[in-house]
Amino acid sequence: MKGRNLLTLAEFSKEEIIKILDLADKFKKQRKNNISKKILSDKTLAMIFHKPSTRTRVSFDVAMNDLGGNSITLNSNEIQLSRGETIEDTAKSFSRYVDVIMARVYNHRDVDNLAKYASIPVINGLSDIYHPTQVLADLQTIREKKGKLEGLKLTWIGDGNNVCNTLLIGCSRMGINMQVASPSNYKPNREAYEIAKKSAEKNRSRIEVINDPKEAIKDADIVVTDTFISMGSDSERKERLKAFLPEYQVNIKLMNRAKKNAIFMHCLPSHRGEEVTEGVIDGAKSIVWDEAENRLHSQKALLAFLLLDEDSF
Repeated sequence: MKGRNLLTLAEFSKEEIIKILDLADKFKKQRKNNISKKILSDKTLAMIFHKPSTRTRVSFDVAMNDLGGNSITLNSNEIQLSRGETIEDTAKSFSRYVDVIMARVYNHRDVDNLAKYASIPVINGLSDIYHPTQVLADLQTIREKKGKLEGLKLTWIGDGNNVCNTLLIGCSRMGINMQVASPSNYKPNREAYEIAKKSAEKNRSRIEVINDPKEAIKDADIVVTDTFISMGSDSERKERLKAFLPEYQVNIKLMNRAKKNAIFMHCLPSHRGEEVTEGVIDGAKSIVWDEAENRLHSQKALLAFLLLDEDSF
């Protein structure tokens, strides 16, 4: 995987994702035992933020620090992109200074173009269509809690957004059956759905998108949702809440339709009382804090694979 980009998660095979998850588990154990191996001591990560961030910024920063590397955080107004410099020129310049770029952008074309013109790995830290670093952490968390991935059923309820799109790809890669329940005007991205369908055929998993959350949540091992109003969609708030509430809210009554040992996940930040109630996200079935923590460990594993030969760790 050295030198590769992570833009959608479709770049990596099932076997490669398993390698990342295994290393993430190893790093997690090492950190809990205060074991620190500075394998990225000569590496620098540049982080470009078009969008605000909490977990992405902190987890990548700490990941590089834990592994002995350096990180540089740049908001869009701090670099010449905000004054008209092209992404091509930015990518080529960064490639002379740092070892890897992580970009959190509004438009997925921006991260695609960074990868096209950079000679170093580019990581999509979130775009309007995909959020692969989140889904690596989600897969690590699911495997941690359920002991496996293949054969499980994951139900997504709500907006078919960037996390949903990437979960479709990730679940289909790993043999997880995924059912999405979304209103007709808020379905997942067609490209992501088609990638997932092809992958599901190969890995013997099932992918389905329907309207009814009560039907989708039946026999679910994992229930996942996200905010109904993503960054950049604030002007649609009234329209979106009308489309999603109350039918697509994950509350205790709906959660009880899943398996008794089902777990609840949310990438955060959450809007309690909208996409999820306090009783669910703060309840016994919620694993959102483990999910948030695993952003750190899975991103450490990702950085190691993109920057080093496998025999280095």
